Amino acid sequence: MKNALLLVFSILCCAQSYAQVTYEKFESRQLNSTRELKIKLPDNYDPESDLKHPVIIVFDAEYLFEPVAGQVSYQTYFDEMPKSIIVGIIQGEERFYDSYYDEVSGLPFESGDRFYKFIDQELIPYIDSQYNTSKFKVAVGHDLMGNFINSFLFQDTPVFQAYINLSPDFKGTMNKNVAQRLEWLENDVFYYMATADKDIKPIRDRIRNTNIDLKVLDNQYLTYYFDDLVGDSHYTLVSGALSKALDRIFELYKPLDEKELKEKALPYEGTLDTYIVDRYKRIDDLFGISKPISEAELQELINIADQREDIESVYKIGKLANKLNPSSSFGTYYMALHAEKLGKTKKAVKLYESALTLDEMSHINREFIMSHVEGLKVVEDDTETEDDDDEEN
Repeated sequence: MKNALLLVFSILCCAQSYAQVTYEKFESRQLNSTRELKIKLPDNYDPESDLKHPVIIVFDAEYLFEPVAGQVSYQTYFDEMPKSIIVGIIQGEERFYDSYYDEVSGLPFESGDRFYKFIDQELIPYIDSQYNTSKFKVAVGHDLMGNFINSFLFQDTPVFQAYINLSPDFKGTMNKNVAQRLEWLENDVFYYMATADKDIKPIRDRIRNTNIDLKVLDNQYLTYYFDDLVGDSHYTLVSGALSKALDRIFELYKPLDEKELKEKALPYEGTLDTYIVDRYKRIDDLFGISKPISEAELQELINIADQREDIESVYKIGKLANKLNPSSSFGTYYMALHAEKLGKTKKAVKLYESALTLDEMSHINREFIMSHVEGLKVVEDDTETEDDDDEEN
């Protein structure tokens, strides 16, 4: 039943994505011809908003665009990745000329080089000028275009920050060149590559050999993923590989989950407000997206702080929550709880009473806060030693 619902939802996502696609003619001076583009903007896209969106460039868009658009719609619906602008390039009979390469290096050559310059010097600047784009660009290529997208790695600053190579048909020494380039990267790059057990044998063999070279690379700027799918062919691997690629590339973007809380937050050396602020700063640095920290995530960190018996983190998270949303009682409540646990009764009462004037939290209402206040007011004031006006840390 669950799988059936998932299938229905995926079909609806694809149908909705298709309905929202616009087609555009682009006149290229590099190619001396006109190319047709498919462009899908995020749902409720607002050109006046300050919100920025990653750009996903899809090669061979006549057959690859819809699988990408459907998967992006599915994952953004569940906030598993940021809302993105998808740009597909319809290549058709020009595909062979677009992917033309040097037989030794595998790099674009002649008509392939002109197509490369069309992407780098015309298409991407145009998309950046027309839409609210972030700095994060993703290239998706399959087969010959899977080989081609790797050429964008070789600029001093790679054109794309993420590469989704779906059964790439490596040409010449391209795979060796890629391994050498990725080893010496000085910019953050996500690199994903996939094959399958029923893939075309020569392509599969080269991919698997390339994986041997890539998986041993030790470069802090490289995030590398590889999948060898079971039961798929050269063509059917596309949907499963896309799902895995986007899921992994945007893993940091997702809300905190149990695995991250257990493996990273729990043993974190320092207060947990620093952990979450640094996490979201990295999202901004990598994806060019200013994503707000949710109250639900702060609550998860409060729970971890309790497990760590880390009362200081409770206070710091409360203080951060007040900064993020001053109208919510969340931050003031946990600052009051911190004071209560330290035995600073007068300060705790004062903070709890302040929390009563603010917006309620979903899980802690006014009655619950009042129970704290009433309980503390019976405590003898002469046991209070703190200065109410003294600020913590």
